[in-house]
Amino acid sequence: MANMDKKADLAGPGISTYDEVAKILPDGYEPILPPMERMKALYEIKRYIEDGLARELNLQMVQVPLIVEKSSGVNDDLDRDGSRTPVDFPCGLGLDRRIEAQVVQAATKWKRPALKQFGCAVGEGINTDMRAVRKDYFLDHDHSSYVDQWDWEKVITDKDRNLDYLKDTVRKIWKVLYGAGMHAQELFPELKTDKYPDFPEELEFFHAEEILEMYPDLPRKQRETKLIMEHPAVFIIGIGWVLKDGYPHEMRAADYDDWVTPTVSEKGEPMHGLNGDILVWNPVTKRRHELTSMGIRVTKETLKQQLELTGQMDFLDRPYHKAIMNDEIPLSIGGGIGQARTYMYFLRSAHLGEVTVSIWPKKLKEICAAKNITVLE
Repeated sequence: MANMDKKADLAGPGISTYDEVAKILPDGYEPILPPMERMKALYEIKRYIEDGLARELNLQMVQVPLIVEKSSGVNDDLDRDGSRTPVDFPCGLGLDRRIEAQVVQAATKWKRPALKQFGCAVGEGINTDMRAVRKDYFLDHDHSSYVDQWDWEKVITDKDRNLDYLKDTVRKIWKVLYGAGMHAQELFPELKTDKYPDFPEELEFFHAEEILEMYPDLPRKQRETKLIMEHPAVFIIGIGWVLKDGYPHEMRAADYDDWVTPTVSEKGEPMHGLNGDILVWNPVTKRRHELTSMGIRVTKETLKQQLELTGQMDFLDRPYHKAIMNDEIPLSIGGGIGQARTYMYFLRSAHLGEVTVSIWPKKLKEICAAKNITVLE
């Protein structure tokens, strides 16, 4: 695990200085829609996607928590190295012992027990309008401490735990997302401009192992960038498993997506993992742009295997993990689609702050102002 952690840092460090952000944000930028028109278009996209996901994946919108008990193990760890910690606070005035609570970082692990709570049968699922706080992000053009996602989850059977089912689900999601982009352009024709290429109607599938073979000398994010410059909408499969170079494509939490299950590529090569990310090429920032992370969830066997690999076997004492080990919650597939990231992509925005309200460092706001980018506060 020490080698994996070291390589994760070397393989694709994120943006870490505002000088880098200044180089990323485009010069000569002109927002296509003014702020209020942007909000109108944003909510058209939101309604289209929520209705589309309900139709294509058989999902029902439900309420979702903003806070959870710390001891439940339900909060999202986001990574495997413990560097992104949630906001903790006590709550419950007048109690002999106040409740130790956390603000959610994502509803990933809450949703699977929620399938049981809402009585979902096989083939049925839930979708949420999730809000979260991630205090340990570097705040740049596409990262904010305030996060909004469509966090969704669906009951499946053991027979559905395969790459074909995963890919079929991904295609349905992309159909909805692409349709939302087209819908926005119909209602706001100025969004369809010769300045930027059309949204790709189809996405392509690549396993992380295949991408490593294609670009063996590049670190992870550079591999992704090279790939989507040539294939502008992709789904990368198998994120979390150690690849042939001895390191994972990217570290992933051990207790929701299944990244250890053996699979076989279309070429007959042995692979691992039933999860992945949708990435697109953003022609405004001229960078990789992640829209969603998703996957078929762990079984009790693969949960234990992944916790062993990550040295987190103590997690098995937590209620969420016990529920999986005791077969108390259903098998599922699920994911989180970044709302602001999606709006940013389809509305041709250069900065996340143009489509979401958050707090931004003074230095970043100065850079944005110089680039003709107005962030919402």
